[in-house]
Amino acid sequence: MQPRLPFKLITISLLLLTLSACSMNKVIVNMSMPMIEGGIEAMNQEPDLQLAEDSMPANISMLNGMIHLDPENAQLHVYAAQAYYGLSYGFNEDTRRQRADTFYLRGLKHGLTALELDGLKNIKKLSSNELEQKLQKLDKDDVPALFWTASNWAKWIDLNRDDPASLIQLAKPTAMMQRIIELDETFYYGGAHMYFGVYYGARAPMFGGDFVKSKQHFDQARTINNDKLLIVDLLQAQYLSRQMYDQNDFHTRLTKIIDAPEDLYPELTLLNQIAKRKARLLLKQESKWF
Repeated sequence: MQPRLPFKLITISLLLLTLSACSMNKVIVNMSMPMIEGGIEAMNQEPDLQLAEDSMPANISMLNGMIHLDPENAQLHVYAAQAYYGLSYGFNEDTRRQRADTFYLRGLKHGLTALELDGLKNIKKLSSNELEQKLQKLDKDDVPALFWTASNWAKWIDLNRDDPASLIQLAKPTAMMQRIIELDETFYYGGAHMYFGVYYGARAPMFGGDFVKSKQHFDQARTINNDKLLIVDLLQAQYLSRQMYDQNDFHTRLTKIIDAPEDLYPELTLLNQIAKRKARLLLKQESKWF
């Protein structure tokens, strides 16, 4: 008769096996991080929109698989938030709004998870004042998670702007973007300044808009990216020029985008190609808006 192993020994052995599996998963993820970062760089440089769109689901599936292996890896959640934002804004928002809505929510979920892992918990339940107090405790390392969380959140709100329950949430991503400007205004090529360019430009002054501030933020974003990122002019035309009923500025900016050199910003070729496509779509609406 075989001697029985003590229960404690069995438990300890199983625990060691579990810990070993968890450690191995983290090792695999850590070894794969350079590949993910390289993939993001390669995607940003892709000139073919169809190829980029076709490859994004596989990239997101890979990210989700790695998150399954290491669910407490905040950086992976940040990458996922960025990926869902790019998929929604670049390839779904203009033609498949419900699909875009879903992807923004997925991106928001990953962003909130990343911030929670960094110590900022229960953001949706916090009052605006409580959130602003907690944001002051964050530092520059938290900027990527803040940016992609706020970006997904704000775009989801924009898609649901007719719902008062959605609009009331806008104060939170706005506070997050303001904190980004305080910590690192250059992050993502001046992305927080683009946000405030839209924030102040999309509304009439009687409803909180400020056309002077809007233009200042767009100009600052252009300064940060050396006027090579076409999305700045796109957003200024779409929101500020349209709100001011300035048809000449609207048309001039969008035409400038379409005529811009293909190699204007090699590191962000994909985003500039997306801006060109969106500019063509906006120009088709010109006669309806002016």
